[in-house]
Amino acid sequence: MTLVDQIRAAGVVGAGGAGFPAHVKAASRVEVIVANGAECEPLMHKDAELMARYADRVVDGMRRMMAATGAAQGLIGIKAKHAEAIEALERALPGSGVELRILGDFYPTGDEFVLVHETTGRLIPPGGIPLNVGVVVQNVETLYNISLAAEGIPVTRKFLTVAGAVPRPLSCCVPVGVTFSEVIDLAGGADAGAALLVGGAMMGYLTRDRDQCVTKTTGGLIVLPGDHPLVRRKERPETAMHRIGKSACDQCSYCTEMCPRYLLGYDVQPHKVMRSLVFSMAGESFWSQWGALCCECSLCTLFACPEDLYPREACQQSKRRLKEQGLKWPGTGTLRGTAEVVPHPLAAGRRVPLPQLVQRLGLAPFDAPAPWVEVQLTPARVRLALRQHVGAPAVATVTAGTRVAAGDLVADVAPGALGAAIHASIAGTVVAAEGPLEITAD
Repeated sequence: MTLVDQIRAAGVVGAGGAGFPAHVKAASRVEVIVANGAECEPLMHKDAELMARYADRVVDGMRRMMAATGAAQGLIGIKAKHAEAIEALERALPGSGVELRILGDFYPTGDEFVLVHETTGRLIPPGGIPLNVGVVVQNVETLYNISLAAEGIPVTRKFLTVAGAVPRPLSCCVPVGVTFSEVIDLAGGADAGAALLVGGAMMGYLTRDRDQCVTKTTGGLIVLPGDHPLVRRKERPETAMHRIGKSACDQCSYCTEMCPRYLLGYDVQPHKVMRSLVFSMAGESFWSQWGALCCECSLCTLFACPEDLYPREACQQSKRRLKEQGLKWPGTGTLRGTAEVVPHPLAAGRRVPLPQLVQRLGLAPFDAPAPWVEVQLTPARVRLALRQHVGAPAVATVTAGTRVAAGDLVADVAPGALGAAIHASIAGTVVAAEGPLEITAD
C-alpha cells in the first residue's frame, strides 16, 4: 500500500479542527510540508505536550509526507516558548531533512495563511490554499497519526486539553467517542452550571451539553462559569448581534486595522461588512464582499472592537450570502478586489500577544499550565459521529449486534468520495448503527 492508501485506510483527518481528509493532501505534489505546531488558541496546550512526548512520531510523519509528495523541505512551526517541545524535536531532527521555524507568541499564529508566510515567506493567493504556493500544511497531531497509519494503526484516540474552571487542568489522550462529561471528570469535574468552549475560546463553539462526544477534531474543552462574559457574548442570538451592530457601529475601522488577513495584504475589511447590516438587496451584497476572505479568527469581535460588536459574525453572514449567489474570490459581478497581496507596513507591530488576548477575554484567572497526564479512561460506551471530517458522512459497515475489536473499521465513505473511515475506539458490541454509531464495551 502507498502512504496515501494507508492514511485513507486509517481514517486520518486534520486533527487541528478542520478535519480535512489527510490522504488527499498526501496525494498532492508540493515543494514544502509545513507542520502546524503553533497552537495559538488561549489555554490550549495539547500540541506542545504531544510534540514534547512524541517528537519522533511527528518527525516520522513529516518525513513520510515529504517522500509521498516529493517535498524537498519540511518545516515545523513552533513557538519559542515551548522549550521542552523544541528540545525533543531537535533530538529527533538529525538526518530527517526537517527544520524548525521558531514563531512568536501571538494570535493567530496557527492560521494557515499566517503560518505559511511566517515559515516560508510565501503568500497564498486570495481565495486560494497553500497548495497554490507549493505548500501542504498539517497539524502536528495529524502527522503523529500519519506515522501510526504507516504501521497500520487507525485513528481511535484524540489528544486534547481540558482547561478553565476545573481543579486540575490537563492535556491527555482519550478514546474517540467518549463524552465531554467523562473528559471533564479527568480534570476534577466542574460546576453543574458551567459552559464549555469546544476547540478554543476564539474559533471554538459554545455548549452546555456534556453528553456530546469527542471526535477526531476535538482539540480541547475550556470550562467556564455559566455567567462568564465570554459565555454571555457567545450565547447571544445572531439576530441580536446583527441588530446591535446595525445600531451601534461607528465605523472606527479597528476591526479592519487589527485583522490578521488584512495585515498580510488581503482585502478583508470587516468595518465595511458591518455596513451590510443596514442595507438590503443590492447594497447588502455590495458591502458583503469585503468579508469574502475572512478566516473567522474572531480577533475583530473578541479583541479589536471597542464597542464589543460582532464583525466576525457579520462576515460569516456575508460569506453565506455570497455563497448563495455563487460568488467566489476572485469573482465576477459585484465581487471586487485584487489578486495582488502586499503585507501592511505595520503588520508586525499590530500582532496581538497571546497574554494580552487572554487578559482581554477575561481568561487570566484560568491561565494555568495543563500538563500531560497519562490517563486510563475505560468508557462503558462510545458514540462515534459519522461526520467527523470534511466531505460526505461515513456510512456504517456494521450492524447492531456486531462484535468489534478496538481498531476495527465500523464506517466508511464510498470509493472516490471525499471523507474518512471511522474505526471502533473500544472493543465491544455495536448497539446502534444509524446516526451516531454506538458501541458498548465488553
